[in-house]
Amino acid sequence: GLFVNALLRETGQASVPREQAQRARQYHAEAYARLIDQVRPLPGARELLAYLTDAGVPWAIATSGWMESARPAIEMLGVDVDAAAVVTRDQVRHAKPDPDLFLAAARKLGVQMGASVVVGDSVWDLLAAQRARALSVGLLSGGYGEDELARAGAYRVYHDPADLLRHLDEVGVRLAE
Repeated sequence: GLFVNALLRETGQASVPREQAQRARQYHAEAYARLIDQVRPLPGARELLAYLTDAGVPWAIATSGWMESARPAIEMLGVDVDAAAVVTRDQVRHAKPDPDLFLAAARKLGVQMGASVVVGDSVWDLLAAQRARALSVGLLSGGYGEDELARAGAYRVYHDPADLLRHLDEVGVRLAE
């Protein structure tokens, strides 16, 4: 959605017909499916989720991706998409930078948004977290720099999930003794 909006601004068009937007989404899904074999989980991603699970810390995955594209990547993390708290673009009205995804994830977990920590690797993630009134943490895996993520509201910025796992105490998660 953000890409299409930027494209519209650049080309001077007012809107994209619905069928053209759906076709663009389909092309994106097909291109992503061709490249999925090249996708790898970020360092420490599986370990972070396992640690949170073992420590009894509720967690969710909230992605602006549509389920058809997101499912294979989420499953690479060892996450059962149908059993875990997963929220995708097709389940909410608006994608990031609107807070809908994070609010839906908090509802699914039964937790207060204000007591939640949102981890994201884009300024759009952090803006949405801020709008949801959650503490936000940035990861440098999305192509944005530390300064950009901090300006977008990141309380802390870490290199990757492995780095975050080593510093969970800084975001309020008690580490096992």
